Amino acid sequence: MVDCVSANDLEFERCYRAVATRDARFDGQFFTAVRTTGIYCRPSCPAITPKRANVTFLPTAAAAQQHGFRACRRCLPDAAPGSPLWNTRADLASRAMRLIGDGVIERGGVPALAGALGYSQRQLTRVLTSELGAGPLALARAHRAHTARLLIQTTRLPMSDIAFAAGFASIRQFNDTVREVFAVSPTTLREESRRRNGDTLPSSNGLLTLRLPYREPLDKSWLEWFLAAHAVPGLELWEHDVYTRSLRTPHGHTIIRLSVQPGHVRASLSLQDMRDLAPTVARLRHFLDLDADPVGIDEALAAGMSGAGVAGTGVPTPRGVVLPAGIRVPGSLDGPELLLRTMIGQQISVAAAATHTARLVQSLGEAIPGPIPHLFPTPEVIAERGSEVLTGPARRVEAIIGVAKALANGDLVLHAGRTAGELRRDLLALDGIGPWTADYVTMRLLADPDTMLASDLVVRRGANLLGIDLTDTARWSPWRSYLTMHLWKHALANPAAENAPTARKASIAP
Repeated sequence: MVDCVSANDLEFERCYRAVATRDARFDGQFFTAVRTTGIYCRPSCPAITPKRANVTFLPTAAAAQQHGFRACRRCLPDAAPGSPLWNTRADLASRAMRLIGDGVIERGGVPALAGALGYSQRQLTRVLTSELGAGPLALARAHRAHTARLLIQTTRLPMSDIAFAAGFASIRQFNDTVREVFAVSPTTLREESRRRNGDTLPSSNGLLTLRLPYREPLDKSWLEWFLAAHAVPGLELWEHDVYTRSLRTPHGHTIIRLSVQPGHVRASLSLQDMRDLAPTVARLRHFLDLDADPVGIDEALAAGMSGAGVAGTGVPTPRGVVLPAGIRVPGSLDGPELLLRTMIGQQISVAAAATHTARLVQSLGEAIPGPIPHLFPTPEVIAERGSEVLTGPARRVEAIIGVAKALANGDLVLHAGRTAGELRRDLLALDGIGPWTADYVTMRLLADPDTMLASDLVVRRGANLLGIDLTDTARWSPWRSYLTMHLWKHALANPAAENAPTARKASIAP
């Protein structure tokens, strides 16, 4: 990753070169603020490249807004893929950004954010201002502005409804923020979008269709296999290359429909409460790993294998197999659901895990109208009634119910703002959770890029097929999670691996 906001002249030149070549790989990683125009842009903005003397590079849109710059209405810098730094870094600023994206400040204010991270409000504000150029309120304000623009440009909702759906305390605050960030009124912003795209806005019935951009390349086959193979009847559906599922959200629930397209994922959201738009979008991006830097990851893995791969063409292995470019590490839409489904799937096949989970969902999940009939049951319900539905070894059933109780009473907290070390420690302290489960949940919940599941039998089989020595995994740090995905995919695609009698084929848990 390039730290373009440092005072180092070399880093400034690298960032300016990215802007001069309009390199889309850096979109979202930094923002270009032009002092002569008062506008900030994404690196790939098609406008004339500004002079060096007039440019400042900033780490976040909030920092640009804090310095008085307004968003370019040509390149829409807030619509770029998010920065991969929030996943690759594990410091306080990165963990805070994940929780801000999930709407913690809108729901509980700065005290809720500080409490989740274990810092005082004063410490948190000082660190975020130093690292990101803006404090927590300014960062949340930038997210609200982004959500407001989405709703203005993609729906017919009245502006008053958009103001409160985006998290603003008043219509006046909404109007003032939009004018400051985009230099036009909300009405003008909608009219500009209508002129560009035609009068094609859907009716305001709670259904939104969005384009979630990602950095190319993307291994579409891996994501689609993952979604299809683990779909649980009654909760998820894979049909005609579209993934549909229900999801509990902070203010209700939503039905999501996802399909991978060139350059973006098409997401249709049927929201029960429009205030859930921003956190739902953030969770979807995390779930599909859309903010990854695939070129940088592939180059690093190729170098670790002593290969000479060319960016965008894949990762060459010691035995001459070229692994596909742009593999992603699927994340999580809901922490408790991830952990409980992983425990249900331990030591059984993927199909059997889906069957057991479907029985749980259909018996204990909340019934909702629409194409997906249930929500995943809450930890409270599983803790109370799970023994009526769960089958299998008594020790495993007891462990699942015990974990559900820990989640229900707050003894175990799962959110993206935790550190990997603390989360893994808390998971291992619970009965029925071993190192593999703890590592797997940590990797997906926190989007941790550097987890190698070397004990997994499918991973080991993939490594044997490719001639990779798993006793020397340090060479692939900090991208060991991505190597794990490559090894899983290669092993499962190889007939020898599929015919092998291994219970761990279920270890790619949902």
